[in-house]
Amino acid sequence: MAAKKVLAVVLAGGEGKRLMPLTADRAKPAVPFAGSYRLVDFALSNLVNSGYLKIVVLTQYKSHSLDRHVSETWRMSTQLQNYVASVPAQQRVGKNWFQGSADAIYQSLNLIYDARPDIVVVIGADHVYRMDFQQMVEEHVASGASASVAAVRQPLSLADQFGVIETDPADRSKIARFVEKPASTPGLPDAPDSFLASMGNYVFTADALVNALRHDAERLDSKHDMGGDIVPWFVDRNEAAVYDFTNNVIPGSTHDDHQYWRDVGTLDSYYDAHMDLISPLPAFNLYNLEWPIYTRQSVSPPAKFVRGSSGGSGYAHDSIVASGSLISGGAVTGSVLATDVQVHENATVADSVLMDTVTVGAGATVRRSIIDKNVHIPDGERIGVDPEADRARGFTVTDSGLTIVRKGQLFG
Repeated sequence: MAAKKVLAVVLAGGEGKRLMPLTADRAKPAVPFAGSYRLVDFALSNLVNSGYLKIVVLTQYKSHSLDRHVSETWRMSTQLQNYVASVPAQQRVGKNWFQGSADAIYQSLNLIYDARPDIVVVIGADHVYRMDFQQMVEEHVASGASASVAAVRQPLSLADQFGVIETDPADRSKIARFVEKPASTPGLPDAPDSFLASMGNYVFTADALVNALRHDAERLDSKHDMGGDIVPWFVDRNEAAVYDFTNNVIPGSTHDDHQYWRDVGTLDSYYDAHMDLISPLPAFNLYNLEWPIYTRQSVSPPAKFVRGSSGGSGYAHDSIVASGSLISGGAVTGSVLATDVQVHENATVADSVLMDTVTVGAGATVRRSIIDKNVHIPDGERIGVDPEADRARGFTVTDSGLTIVRKGQLFG
């Protein structure tokens, strides 16, 4: 049987309100992650590693940095007709911008018509995970379904936070019910304390997807959402299958990071995902070279750890430190430092995430904080030590006590 022709569509237009202020100046998929990457790199790396090299990235909200990152980083061989193309909202079918994820694809149907694929893979751009989509496509084709939804197992207590997949008792491969954030749901037969949560990753037979999108566009009662409207449309017709992420096998994966998937939709989950990276046996292993995560390579020099002027050592423990960073007599523990960060003499950075070109002045303290790009923390400053003081200075403080300093924020 001839290989199916696949087009991948990455939904990258989200505003990411729950990640404010990190998304005040950029789209959610463009938010930096893990020192060297942007969130969109995980989606794109998974597709490329799966062998799918015809990819469109649909953008909308504050997309400049995202568009630039895609154009500078994700270059394919045009001679082989491969591409990663960033496609902004264009009002091709009316005067409205994208009204939802399904509407984004509907307004971009010209991309499907031009590519003429057999299969369309549709994924989000803001989750951290590894996944071989070829395995999901193969199972989709074998099932005969029109739509397949990737599912990750989650504790029952989190059912009200996800799109929930309930399978047909007579055929566990078929979706009997798809519900957005229900108060409760039955447990799985082989894991009563768990349920199947939608990962926001879908595989469609191309003609069936086009038909569903056209039908959805005519509905006045639709929110034009892939999970909320398109998937239930297929479920109602008994044409939707589930793909259990448990069965996805990644080369080089470890027992600890197999099946890792993190929705970094909130400040606390974004922070927690960083903390997952830095233990000696990390929950998510960035160093799996058999399934690499690609990104734009920095031209910065190697990271450097030196003594300060008073002779104190500069060091980092249980941390990720990216290129160009200089730890000069300062101490970094349990943290992730991005490119060109400077930590000066007697400064302390603990359990924190620092983005590009952050400077921590001499004697300053940063604890359990996220510091966005281009922030200069003055000598002796204290961040993350007193939440009320942080709020009074205009910093964002979550209910868990995590402090966030926005991009380029100045200190009075």
